[in-house]
Amino acid sequence: MTATGNPPWVRRTALVLRPDPDRVVTRLFLPGQEMVTAGESRSAAVLARVLALDDDEVERELRELTADFGHRHHDLAGTWDAHFALVRHRLAHADELPAHRRRLVGAYFTQEYAVESTALFNPSMVPHPDQSGLPAGATRFVLTLRALGEGHVSSLELRTGVIDAAGVIALDATPAHTRQPVVAEPRYARALFAQEIDEDVDDDHANADFVLAALGREFGRADLDRAYGELRAQRLTRGSASRTVERFERIARRSYDVTFPPDSALPERVLMPQTATESHGIEDVRLVRFTAPDGTVTYLGTYTAFDGHEIAMQLLATTDFAHLSSRPVGGPGARNKGLALFPRQVGGRYVALSRADRESNAVTTSDDLLRWGPPVVVQRPERGWELVQLGNCGPPVETERGWLVLTHGVGPMRTYGIGALLLDLDDPTRVVGRLEHPLLTGTDDERSGYVPNVVYSCGAMLHGRTLVVPYGSSDTATRFALVDLDPLLDALRPAAAATTLQDPAAPIEGAP
Repeated sequence: MTATGNPPWVRRTALVLRPDPDRVVTRLFLPGQEMVTAGESRSAAVLARVLALDDDEVERELRELTADFGHRHHDLAGTWDAHFALVRHRLAHADELPAHRRRLVGAYFTQEYAVESTALFNPSMVPHPDQSGLPAGATRFVLTLRALGEGHVSSLELRTGVIDAAGVIALDATPAHTRQPVVAEPRYARALFAQEIDEDVDDDHANADFVLAALGREFGRADLDRAYGELRAQRLTRGSASRTVERFERIARRSYDVTFPPDSALPERVLMPQTATESHGIEDVRLVRFTAPDGTVTYLGTYTAFDGHEIAMQLLATTDFAHLSSRPVGGPGARNKGLALFPRQVGGRYVALSRADRESNAVTTSDDLLRWGPPVVVQRPERGWELVQLGNCGPPVETERGWLVLTHGVGPMRTYGIGALLLDLDDPTRVVGRLEHPLLTGTDDERSGYVPNVVYSCGAMLHGRTLVVPYGSSDTATRFALVDLDPLLDALRPAAAATTLQDPAAPIEGAP
C-alpha cells in the first residue's frame, strides 16, 4: 500500500453521477416571502391582479404554462389545484370562481425547485428488496443520495441499478419526473417522549410525567390532544402546563410518516425536508439492510436533520421504499453527526458507530433504536491524514474476520481520506485491525468541486468478495470504487492485543 492512499486493489470505475438541474419539484410559492429577510406577503396584491385578467388571457396563460411546464412534472394541473386550495382563504368568494381561474391562481402560487442543482453526493448503497430476474452473480441495489439545491437545502434522492458478476455497475435510467410523498399522521412511541423529556433539565417533570401517564405505549394525535386536555383541566395546580405542551409538541413535530404514490418508480421519489428540525436539510443518510433476530428485514437509515442553526439525529425506516417513517433518536451516543447502525443486533442489543465527541470513532448501544447509551471510543486521530478528525463512512459490513468499518479522516489542507477499521464480531468495542494509510483519497478532478479535496461515503455494499464503495467527490458528484475484500482484510494491521481504548461502561471524555 502506498502512502498516497490508492492501493492497487482499489479500482475506480468510470461511472459518475453529476447533479442535474433539470430534476425539479413543485413547491408552494408565496410572493414576498421567498426572501429570508422579507416580513410581509404580497399575496393579496398578486391575487387581485390575477383575478383582474379577462377570460381570454386566463385561457391563454394556462395553455402556455401547460406547454412550457407540463412535461417537467407529473400532474401539474393537480398541483395547481392543490396550491389554490392553500390560498383560497384569502378570497372572499373562492367557491364562485370558475375552475380555470382557480387553476391559474394556483399556478401563480407555484414554483419549481431544482433539488440537485448544486450537488448530488454522499451516497449509501444496500441490496434492493427485489432480487428477482437477475443473472447469476448479479445484485440489484438501492442508492441513497444527498441532493443539494437552492438555499443549501439537502433532500434525499434514490437511484437503482445492478452490479454484475464481473463487477460492472449499471445504473437504471433516471426518470424525467420527480414524485413527492403524501405526509400522514404518525403513531408515536411513549418511550421516545420519555427519553427526550428525561434529557431536558429545564422541563417540569411532574407535568411531563402526568402527560406520559395518560398515554399508551403507542398513541396517535387524538390521544396526545386528550392528554393535553387533562393537563389543562388542572391548570390551577399545574401553572406551567402550556410550557409542557409546547415541549411535547416540539418532540411530536420531529416524527412523521410519508407514502409515495403507488405508481411512482423508486428513482422518481424525492424526500424533501418535512419538519422545522430538518428545514435546511436531510443530510447524509446512512442506510443499512437490518435483519432482526426473527429474520425480518427492515431498511434503516440514520441522518442528520439541520434547521439552519442546530443539528439533530433522525431515523428513517422502511420495508419497501414507498412507505417511510422518520423518528428522532437521542441519548449520549446520538449526539453530533455520524450515527451508523450495525446490520444486526450484537449480544441482544442494537449497536451503532458514533462520533459523539466530534472527532473520534466510537461504538454505542441501544435497547430500542431510540436512545443510545454512552459511547465507547475505539479509534482516536493518530496519523497525519486524520489528525483533524475521524468519523465513519457508513454502517459496518460483516465479514468472517470481523466488522469492517470504512472510516474518514481529515488532515492538512482539510483533505479527506477513506480508511478502514476492523472490529471484533462479538465485541465491537475491540479493535482487531486498522489501516496505516487511507485506501481512497481524491485524485485529479475529484479534488475540485463545491468543497474541494473531499471523498466521503455513507455506506458501502458487499458484493461477493468485492466491496462496492460509492463516494461523494468534493461535495459535488458521486463516484464508485471497487475494493477487493481479501487484500483489504490482509492489509488491516492487527491491533496490539486487540485493544479497547476505553472501558465499555465509561462515556467519551469531554462529550457534550
